[in-house]
Amino acid sequence: MGRSRTRQWQTRIPRDLRHAVLSRAMRWALSILAIGALFSAPTAAREIVEASAPQDVSVTVYRNPDRSADEAMERDWPQGFAMISEARTVTLPAGQSTIRFEGVAEGMVAVSAIVTGLPGGTIEKNRNADLLSPAALLDGTLGNRVRITRTNPGTGVETTESGVVRTRADGGLVLQTRDGYEAVRCSGVPERLSFDRVPDGLSSKPIFSIDTQDEAGGTYQVTLTYLAWGFDWEAHYVATLKDESARGAVTMRLMSWLTLLNDNGQGFPNAELLAIAGTLNVESDFEGLSDPPTARPLRLTCYPLGSTAAGTPIYRYENQNDKFAGGMVRRQSAPAPVMMESMSDIVVTGAALSQPAMVAKEEQLGDLKLYRIPEKVDVSANSLKQVAFLNKENVSGEFIYTARCNPYGDFGDALSPAQMVFETVNDEEHGLGVAMPMGGFTMFEPTIAGELLVNEQSLRDHAVGQDVEIGLGDSSAVFSECAQDGDIDPDAKRNWIPMRAKLSNANEHAVTVRLAIGQAGEWEIRTGRNKPRLKNGEQTVELTVPANDTRDFRWKLRRPKSYFSAE
Repeated sequence: MGRSRTRQWQTRIPRDLRHAVLSRAMRWALSILAIGALFSAPTAAREIVEASAPQDVSVTVYRNPDRSADEAMERDWPQGFAMISEARTVTLPAGQSTIRFEGVAEGMVAVSAIVTGLPGGTIEKNRNADLLSPAALLDGTLGNRVRITRTNPGTGVETTESGVVRTRADGGLVLQTRDGYEAVRCSGVPERLSFDRVPDGLSSKPIFSIDTQDEAGGTYQVTLTYLAWGFDWEAHYVATLKDESARGAVTMRLMSWLTLLNDNGQGFPNAELLAIAGTLNVESDFEGLSDPPTARPLRLTCYPLGSTAAGTPIYRYENQNDKFAGGMVRRQSAPAPVMMESMSDIVVTGAALSQPAMVAKEEQLGDLKLYRIPEKVDVSANSLKQVAFLNKENVSGEFIYTARCNPYGDFGDALSPAQMVFETVNDEEHGLGVAMPMGGFTMFEPTIAGELLVNEQSLRDHAVGQDVEIGLGDSSAVFSECAQDGDIDPDAKRNWIPMRAKLSNANEHAVTVRLAIGQAGEWEIRTGRNKPRLKNGEQTVELTVPANDTRDFRWKLRRPKSYFSAE
């Protein structure tokens, strides 16, 4: 009975259906096995590709955006940055690979880096944190064999054996040799290590790497562009007076130099060099983002030698720099990179103002100014470079004298020296007509003893069309004294206050004195025929003082109604 039921159940399932079910089950099992094999198989390592050396380089330097006109560039700690663009060649295999760009700036802001020209784009980008150094070399050899050579201090004979590095470089150096474990360079015997090769990934130059993918492989021209910290630039103007008329009008030759600073340990030979002038709004902390790689020193930790019977040595301090005597040597910090001679202060005299070999060309870049060096130059590591960007033979202007008055002072026994100012207009009519970025200003005057320095000053940014005023210090020949000609409280009522200024000129020619007689909006002024002119927020009058003579000037002022209503 059982057999017939079994036979009857089997006859109810068609043979085609049984095959279909079994086939589907087999396919499902094979799929599971394939997926398991996929996850269990190790990921194929990316092939490392070395990019070629830069074939074309562009360095665009931005000055410190927080530096004011009267601040000099910090040559020991520059706060500007640069945009660096390098054209390189890479040959990629089929599939995924890692491209290494060796020799990037140590101040590279890695998050700003962009690589163009790759068919597969960028999958991931990295920057090495270690440079080739004793500590990095030791850490990269951990668990591998090295050779240790010892020198017998008595005979000078060297013996060499191999050992396996068993510790990292941050606490001591221990090797495993045939005699067991031993601390290296702790016995006082001269010892040195020899390595067969440099561990993978270590380089004496900073490296930036990216992961990419190319289905077919091939050779490509790529461009690496990034921002880098540790650059800056400043301008300096050198003026040489030519002649001066009896009325104070002068003509001078004006030349300006761009001084560009690269504080990185990497140079950029045969580079296109540009400088950007103007005020940028920079929110990012480029200094913190740059995080330059370091060459870590080897730190050895050794147990003290000798015995307790010898006592504890007493160390003597030779000076405040913690340099120990008594056989103990203070650990010296790594010396700073040797700077080129150009890092010392640069003094430009009139004798050096011959025609420059090349002059930077000015271009417009939005609201900024771009100065392009016409020829490719070497931007050396840890160095300064000077390039002329302005060379004007005949800049016309005039010397005037300025004085300031207020109703709160009294006439005294001594006159105050007037301020001497050189004035011109930044336009072609006056021999200029170019943007003038902020920087230092040095003026020389020809004498029978040669060209002598007469003034040093700072200059703010000046756009085309703006008035240019350069203060030259106190005059030794023009003086002024100013006070109210009465005894009235200027802030008590709206009374007119009589004012008087006394001006004297000891020059052999007449001079112009610009007298500031009240802040605009704070005083109402009556000057008679000499109508005041608004200049830099002050009401001023210009007065001519004859040679070897004096001049008095009188006017009235009072507070406006708005002054009392505000109270």
